[in-house]
Amino acid sequence: MILRHINYFLAVAKHKNFTKAAASLYVSQPALSQQIKQLEETLGAPLFDRSGRSVKLTDAGEVYARYAHRALQDLEEGKRAIHDVQNLSRGALRVAITPTFTTYFIGPLVNAFHQHYPNITLSMEEMSQERMENRLLDDEFDVGIAFEGNHSADIHAQTLLQETLALVVNKHHALASKHRIDLSTLNEQSLVLLSNEFATREQIERHCRQHKVQPNVLMEANSLSAVIEIVRHTQLATLLPSNIASKHEELVAITLAPSLLKRTAVLLQRQDAYQSAATAAFIELAHSTAEAISSNI
Repeated sequence: MILRHINYFLAVAKHKNFTKAAASLYVSQPALSQQIKQLEETLGAPLFDRSGRSVKLTDAGEVYARYAHRALQDLEEGKRAIHDVQNLSRGALRVAITPTFTTYFIGPLVNAFHQHYPNITLSMEEMSQERMENRLLDDEFDVGIAFEGNHSADIHAQTLLQETLALVVNKHHALASKHRIDLSTLNEQSLVLLSNEFATREQIERHCRQHKVQPNVLMEANSLSAVIEIVRHTQLATLLPSNIASKHEELVAITLAPSLLKRTAVLLQRQDAYQSAATAAFIELAHSTAEAISSNI
């Protein structure tokens, strides 16, 4: 059995179709079918049920897929370990982030990282927290920046910083001159919020339920930049980290009292994942950047 067999097997398992799997692998469908047949003969068990309109994994195939996927992850980590340069003169790093960090945290962090390690290729992608954990487990990212919560048992989380959410309005809003308002004042506000696919929205709704607050949500958007633009140009308010408002001259962050909506940001990694020198350096700079931001609040 060779690595090609495993790659071919996982491609068919993913696409549930030999023709589509062959196209994704740039091989002919007969060649792919032959390789899968050889693998099944070697293992002594059928891996796919071909009787329906789509190809399905058999029970044996389901079991083998878990081990095959894990084996490819280990081999990929081995390849990165071989090419990892401890002096950070070259290398690559893959980082996943939840959107609200982009505005005030990622910029300073990336700047510091590039200043220290200009030859490291950095790839960053915004996504929901659930998707982030799944992709960390699939070894598609080295580290994620998200929020504390009920993480998978296979995900390791370490505390990074604490965010405080505030009522954010533009400078012409009726509440713009206020430094602090009661939570009950939210009942009188019309809001634009991030959509339900964001952890921020779920946290806001949970906090409002706990304190019996029912703001009027007139709009929602699936991007942070859209929410900010709506607040800038309308009389709608929003609930976002106070740090975000400090980066926009047109916005004002108003503290919510007596109960502040706080949440803890964390760094996420797959348990027992290989940690490259670039990953270790990024994590160290993330902590120092978080400390600098917290000290300026």
